[in-house]
Amino acid sequence: MRETSLPDLGVGLIGTGFMGRAHALAFHNARTTFDLPVNLKLAALADADATRAEQCARSWGFDRSHADWQQLISDPAVDLVAITTPNHLHFPMAMGALEAGKAVYCEKPLAVSLEQAREMHSAAQKAGVVTRVGYNYQHNPIIGLAREMIQSGELGQIVSFQGEFSEDFMGNPQQPWSWRCEQAHAGGALADLGSHLLAMARYLLGDVEAVSADSQTVHAQRPATQGSQEQRPIAIDDQTYALLRFANGARGTFGTSWLKHGYKNHLSFEISGTLGTLAFDQERLNELRLYRSGAPGRDGFQRILAGPTQPSYAAFCPAPGHQLGYNELKTLEVHALIQALTGQSSEGPDFAEALEVERLATAIRVAATEMRWVKVSDI
Repeated sequence: MRETSLPDLGVGLIGTGFMGRAHALAFHNARTTFDLPVNLKLAALADADATRAEQCARSWGFDRSHADWQQLISDPAVDLVAITTPNHLHFPMAMGALEAGKAVYCEKPLAVSLEQAREMHSAAQKAGVVTRVGYNYQHNPIIGLAREMIQSGELGQIVSFQGEFSEDFMGNPQQPWSWRCEQAHAGGALADLGSHLLAMARYLLGDVEAVSADSQTVHAQRPATQGSQEQRPIAIDDQTYALLRFANGARGTFGTSWLKHGYKNHLSFEISGTLGTLAFDQERLNELRLYRSGAPGRDGFQRILAGPTQPSYAAFCPAPGHQLGYNELKTLEVHALIQALTGQSSEGPDFAEALEVERLATAIRVAATEMRWVKVSDI
């Protein structure tokens, strides 16, 4: 039986879309998967649609609903504000929560501009509260193993990184306009998909010193709504590609597209060192491929499966090869968040790290616009 003397931690969730539901599931699953040091309470849920807010709060197990996110932030039962709204709303919501002295768990990307990201980071430092950003893919146990192998020198000196994050949900030119199609809302493939890959590259290999890039808008207009004859102009990137120079001396390539037919969640990388190569694809998120040099007659990639030898995996399943999924990664993200809130760990990207991801993304945009190499430190 769970301790009743544990301190309460009240969660306030803003947003009821795909990510809102993923967060709600993660909070529920964290309570049943881990022995938490707090009594995690789903205190309040907010959505601009009052009816939907009430329905989702009831269905997802929240105590109450609000039709105004500012009311949720002011709710005395809320200690942690989870933000899952469109990108352009991250800034006012996070700033409001930080001003109220509340911890913030914000979906990526952090903001729609580097200036906003800087201001959010500064406000978080001033408030002195825990912040986390939803780069959930790095919480995969198999990614933790990859990082361990890289840092221990198992691949030798790292010489190259080849990364790609592609999907095809905007591949049809008749796919209608959405907020993702506006730069002012941090739209485009670079912000929507590429930020995950940039965060992953930094998590595995550290700082990027300089970039050169090119981006393209393939479909210059889209229907205003589904089936509409009215067309809206598009000015954001459908695909962006970059060359990367890492501070550790490695060179790399970066590619992101939301037009690439056949790919659904193709966050992938190959990292090569002087002793071997490591490869990963999020569409096969429970495995790594490892090639070790120096074995004549035994050449080939070894498949490494996730399993209970990785502690985070064992929390869900005692048997190897039984697979974790997207919602388990969000649960691991929430667990890391709670550990940070209770001083047990500092794992997970906070506003400071998310600011560096935004700085890197901005450098890529500048490089693509000005057709030159850009030092990230100059941004």
